[in-house]
Amino acid sequence: MAPAAIIAPSILSADFGSLGAECSKTISQGADWLHIDIMDGHFVPNITFGAPVVTKIRTHVDRPKTVKGKGTFDCHMMISEPKKWVKDFQKAGCDLYCFHYEAAVSSTAADSPEATSEQKTNPKELIRFIHDNGMQAGIAIKPETPVDVLWDILENSEEKEKPDMVLIMTVHPGFGGQKFMASELPKVAALRRLYPELNIEVDGGLGPGTIDQAADAGANVIVAGSAVFGAQDPADVIAKLREAVESRRGRFGA
Repeated sequence: MAPAAIIAPSILSADFGSLGAECSKTISQGADWLHIDIMDGHFVPNITFGAPVVTKIRTHVDRPKTVKGKGTFDCHMMISEPKKWVKDFQKAGCDLYCFHYEAAVSSTAADSPEATSEQKTNPKELIRFIHDNGMQAGIAIKPETPVDVLWDILENSEEKEKPDMVLIMTVHPGFGGQKFMASELPKVAALRRLYPELNIEVDGGLGPGTIDQAADAGANVIVAGSAVFGAQDPADVIAKLREAVESRRGRFGA
């Protein structure tokens, strides 16, 4: 059986004028995690917010009592130098640090914003570094990246170098409100066939009209932005997303 449904509203669609209150409210409406999109203007063209904002909103949402528990801050790091920011986001209150494969294979091993390094990092090393800093590690791939790049990482015999979650982007990263790309769901299905117990996240264009396709493919961590924050009844939308995933869990056996 696949893991339980996890609903992670993207705060990119929240009211930034009252962001802390919005985060607290969506957790009270039934959300499990908060999906926090960090964009640096380099890896993606847009810029959102950094560690100081995460520090502030952390004071509005209780830390999870268990690993991957309610209140988890799922930080989606759309940044060109992911290793540099691990320590800062851990201090800010991040629980799950999800970096992009594409950034990890082209960035340096510098481990702080002010540091420089001639050495390169790689996904396995970065996952280990995230774990060593007390966070869960996620790895994301863009639509143009084949899922095959993940097999070697997921089959690694070193537990500390294996991700706790894989994120399949169902839009091009960088902007909210894009149309859902069903073309990316075969990646989800391939991962679920091989890894029945893996947390598989989908992000981009998810809502009541697209959740059935994602759940059928085997996704269990659902990121939804405008579908939740823009709804008349966010709690009802969260419940419907959860039910779509839960009703299909039994299809995916070990």
